[in-house]
Amino acid sequence: MNAREAVIVGAVRTPVGKRGGALSRWHPADLLGHTLRNLVERSAIDAKDIDDVIVGCAMQHEHQSGNIGRHAVLAAGLPESVPAVTIDRQCGSGQQAVNFAAFGVTAGIYELAIGCGVESMSQVPMPASFMPGAPLGPQYSPVELARYDDNLVAQGAASELLNSKFGISREELDEFSIRSHERAFAATRAKKFRAQLVPITVDPLDPSAAPVSADEGIREQLDPAKIASLEPVFAADGRTTAANSSQISDGAAALLIAERGYAERSGLVSRARFLAMTVAAADPVLQFTAVLDATHRALERANLSVSDIDLFEVNEAFAGVPLMVQREFGIPDDKLNVNGGSVAIGHPLGSTGARMLTDLLCELERTGQRYGLQTICEAGGTANTTIIERI
Repeated sequence: MNAREAVIVGAVRTPVGKRGGALSRWHPADLLGHTLRNLVERSAIDAKDIDDVIVGCAMQHEHQSGNIGRHAVLAAGLPESVPAVTIDRQCGSGQQAVNFAAFGVTAGIYELAIGCGVESMSQVPMPASFMPGAPLGPQYSPVELARYDDNLVAQGAASELLNSKFGISREELDEFSIRSHERAFAATRAKKFRAQLVPITVDPLDPSAAPVSADEGIREQLDPAKIASLEPVFAADGRTTAANSSQISDGAAALLIAERGYAERSGLVSRARFLAMTVAAADPVLQFTAVLDATHRALERANLSVSDIDLFEVNEAFAGVPLMVQREFGIPDDKLNVNGGSVAIGHPLGSTGARMLTDLLCELERTGQRYGLQTICEAGGTANTTIIERI
């Protein structure tokens, strides 16, 4: 049998809106539906040929309940024959959705599939249990809590465990966060994101309303003294603040995945192929270290070294995470999150993985570089890593 290869043939995203901001009036199904419709139109495919739409979404209740993927397909105006499924791997949901689409292609189940993600944190806020000082939510069972001697905590509190374990200082966290904004603003000013953004307005019912043409949370200038003066959020003597954490946001992103031979026969341009896709799990108390295991495993499977990778994207759920990964692998500053990350751009949980992969693909194409690696930490101690090669 000939080996089947999954390739990316299309990738788009919305701008990322701030909580209560430019995209807050969009129902999440309509936000993703708008993104899917634009992806199909740009790719010039016949939508009836889509074998499946796999959607990442972290908070699957209220407006995001009942398989939001199916609702988004219908809101997009795609044929009723196009199926969809919604998955949850927390912050890595969008990345996992893309990986599942690629798995289906290589397994021979799909010829053409969409991996995507959405989150409206304006319309579906995080539960109160995620907030500082709040008790854990009902998803934690008594048996699970007993296994860990009641030491399980929400991710924000775990970020302080990460800072302490790896000796990451407040100054390092703040400096990294300021750099995230600087790089994201520079990328926006240089129009690096423009080609991947779908046209969208603040009013889902009025195409003539004010356009949203850039990520809303990026700041042109930050005052280091003001950043340094902010109080820690999760511990009185801690180092994690609102400024060195990811922003609460709204957004959607989608990638079109095809079998390479099918793409060639259909006149689709193969833009990148998947070299490795891994998932790992580690300490659920500390929560963040699985990205190290997943990345080591992905490099091994791709038969690549750190020096082979041209661009690294490490999700900035908290600034300590990319700093930890950078130390572990010796990643040069000029290869890590080169256009900023979730601290500046924002982190709509279920869509971030697809947004990052879209950004990574487009930057590899813009610079003519070859290999890109992306990794995301996830609540509960799991993580995804994906390595792609530009074609």
